[in-house]
Amino acid sequence: MNRCVFFDRDGVVNRSPGPGDYVRSWAEFHLLAGFVDALRVVRERGFVAVVVTNQRGVARGLMPMESVEDIHRRLRRTLRREYDLDLLDILVCPHEKGTCACRKPQPGMLLEAARRHAIDLSGSWMVGDSERDIEAGRRAGCHTIFVGDVEAASSAAADFRVQDVDALAGLLAARLPAG
Repeated sequence: MNRCVFFDRDGVVNRSPGPGDYVRSWAEFHLLAGFVDALRVVRERGFVAVVVTNQRGVARGLMPMESVEDIHRRLRRTLRREYDLDLLDILVCPHEKGTCACRKPQPGMLLEAARRHAIDLSGSWMVGDSERDIEAGRRAGCHTIFVGDVEAASSAAADFRVQDVDALAGLLAARLPAG
């Protein structure tokens, strides 16, 4: 069984566009150096990495699914070419709130990744910058890390908290067992 670190996308992998806004193209996607450092630790510790992202802008007609897929193709190509890193998978929920079992805080994307890739959820981690992310991880049986204002109420349910993505690699290095 694989052990995995699941990453939320906007705000963890790339700079968040802000509340209510969406990354609609590769030109608007800004990869965070702290994520690359964290991904390197994850891979060095023998874990696989999966991005799980709600993309409600697709359901709202603000961007086509093809744009999301293009961003993810370019992300994976950039990680491989520039950093010699890769993601096992990227799962997307393009649905409106309350219409599916995959939209975080539902654990559907994590459960689907576990099914596809033989992931041991109890030995896995969910990293996110919102209460939805932490709740999805908890519902799936994962350890959780909140990234953001560690004083925020939404961080309270997380197992661990870091102030920003730049601090994530250090926490993962201290907490992920080698294997």
